[in-house]
Amino acid sequence: MSELTRIPAPDGVAPAAQYTHVVLGTGRFVAVSGQLALDAEGRLVGEGDPAAQARQVFENLRRCLVAAGATFDDVVKLTYFVTDMAHMPAVRAARAEHIPDDRLPAASAVQVAGLVRPEFLMEIEAFAVVPGSPSSPSSPSSPSSPSSPS
Repeated sequence: MSELTRIPAPDGVAPAAQYTHVVLGTGRFVAVSGQLALDAEGRLVGEGDPAAQARQVFENLRRCLVAAGATFDDVVKLTYFVTDMAHMPAVRAARAEHIPDDRLPAASAVQVAGLVRPEFLMEIEAFAVVPGSPSSPSSPSSPSSPSSPS
């Protein structure tokens, strides 16, 4: 786990209840692409159910972080893309299963008109900082192979 400093309410900025305004640390930067409510076989989990989708998204984030040698303790920023702000309580509940209130990262929540498929209710991305220098990920890809985002 990296040493992170959380500043929940910088001077002159109103405190926030559901996130930390500033998180800083030193180490290796990890970016996790937006995760959807897909199981390991690519099947949707929880059609029409924001709580089930949020739980699956956070499980996918956890797996991605582990692949980079990180945990939720290393997360400095979460970005939530939701099709309806009414899904945020479900997102917060799923987040609470992984991140305690005293370690909340910086965060942004954005309501979007739609995601890549209409049955997806949310997509969540994460940024983390882990100690040390870059190392091999658990699923390496060839640097000479171009990859395209989904």
